[in-house]
Amino acid sequence: MSTKIHGAEYPIQKIFSDDFVFSIPLYQRPYAWEIEQAEALMDDLLAFLGDDDDPIDELNPYFLGSIVLIKPDGSTEAEVVDGQQRLTTLTILLSVLREVVTEDVAKELTAYLYERGSIVKGTKNRYRLTLRERDANFFRDYIQDEGGPKKLIELKKAVLPDSQANIRDNALHLLEKLQQLPEEQCFRLAQFIIIGCLLVVVSTPDMDSAYRIFSVLNDRGLDLSHTDILKSEIIGKIPESQQNEYNRRWEDTEVKLGRSTFQDLFSHIRMIYRKAKQKESVLKEVRECVKPSENPIHFIDEVLCPAADAYADIQDCCYQSHQYAEDINTYFRYLSRIDNADWLPPAIAYFSKYRHQPDKLLTFFSNLDRLASGLMIQRANINERIRRYSLLLNWIEQDKDLGSSNSPLNLTLIDCETIIERLNGPLYLERKIRLYVLLRLDAYLSGGEAVYKLPRITVEHILPQNPPHGSQWLKWFPDEESRHNYVHQLGNLALLSGYKNSSAQNFDFETKKNKYFKGEDGVSPFAITTQVLHESKWTPDVIERRQAELIEKLKHLWRLDPKVHKL
Repeated sequence: MSTKIHGAEYPIQKIFSDDFVFSIPLYQRPYAWEIEQAEALMDDLLAFLGDDDDPIDELNPYFLGSIVLIKPDGSTEAEVVDGQQRLTTLTILLSVLREVVTEDVAKELTAYLYERGSIVKGTKNRYRLTLRERDANFFRDYIQDEGGPKKLIELKKAVLPDSQANIRDNALHLLEKLQQLPEEQCFRLAQFIIIGCLLVVVSTPDMDSAYRIFSVLNDRGLDLSHTDILKSEIIGKIPESQQNEYNRRWEDTEVKLGRSTFQDLFSHIRMIYRKAKQKESVLKEVRECVKPSENPIHFIDEVLCPAADAYADIQDCCYQSHQYAEDINTYFRYLSRIDNADWLPPAIAYFSKYRHQPDKLLTFFSNLDRLASGLMIQRANINERIRRYSLLLNWIEQDKDLGSSNSPLNLTLIDCETIIERLNGPLYLERKIRLYVLLRLDAYLSGGEAVYKLPRITVEHILPQNPPHGSQWLKWFPDEESRHNYVHQLGNLALLSGYKNSSAQNFDFETKKNKYFKGEDGVSPFAITTQVLHESKWTPDVIERRQAELIEKLKHLWRLDPKVHKL
């Protein structure tokens, strides 16, 4: 027999009534609407109401969209498959409205947030909407219960999980806006939400048909992510007695990484298994290549959680070990400056596999830094990067010797020659790599101890691009064509912090050193710039000498002799 799917239109007074007891199931994402979206909802309602004093029941109804539920026939219990964000935000809006209307109206609004329990009957309060377990108590205490929004003020600066922070921020923002309105306008808004706003409710009694609707909604671009879909599939395949445990592990992992990074993690896991450029959606390729639903407990225990731990340590540069931890974290900081994320899948795969072998990690990440930097400096396109990292993933999976001469972790002879050629060219014109190269070189010159937390760092010419007529620069560089050949070379570049007066760029060398290249305390924070301050003049011979010296430093830093593979 086919499953019945019901669809009907309900006013909010019926939505938040004894007819429905809404709950957010395990697989749903956390509450994610931010101030902009919550404010837009309230502003739309206020704009629709306008300034007229017409009775609310004579106004045209306002359509709030649709929600999808799993709701067995004859039951009030309803799992929210789609519509959590709207139902939660409407609850927040009714809660803060309760704070700005008269006491009698506030009591009526409370009835739309929860059904009060009875001391005589021994029943507890029954809340119209229950969020996921992680947020349910917070939502009840600070939104649904009386006086909750006022208590939120005490949490204004507290560090909360993303979902709870969104609840807090939206409630406080909407409350602040409502407090600026006349009390009568707030009362009309409350009336209009309860009487004049409609939702279409689509309900089905079982998970299978609900999931089909869920998938269709996702395909149509509604507010569901691939991790939401995968969570429903994976957790749903785990025995019921273990679902709560693994749901908590999943959510703990998502909270630790943050929702956006957690979604990125699945893209990296896809690459680890697929080892090819993405052609279909992440959802489809994870299903087909990773197959997490076939052995969901193994996937969470042995794939997802170790990969998430690795990703967190790599991103936060916070690996801990009895050996080499700081050196390994330094390589993580270097890799974080690469202008693409294609190196992350092999980094996560290797780190997950050898987390407890710091000697292996140090060697691997030293070489991965070399490879990723080399590909970036060459401006290798995405297809070439994916090809190289796919080979590397295969070797990691097959436990091949990554230190061998033909290892995909190595730079080739052609790679090294191309990198040196690019470094020896007009580096300043290579806008996407010039700052990266100078910062890496500066860290190397300072013994690897430089930490860059400056708000602005720029690459600057020493010999200016347009030296003024009659200046010392034109005496040192009288030939225009020769001067242009020098001006953009590595040997003529330095690093500056903060904003500098652009007119000072063309000062003569001695003045420029004192007014342009020194910091406020008379010392540059950059080793590469300090070198310049030690020079008494800036001639072609100085640039050529410096160019040769710095290129040799970079060759040593990245081991650009292809015969050198190891630390």
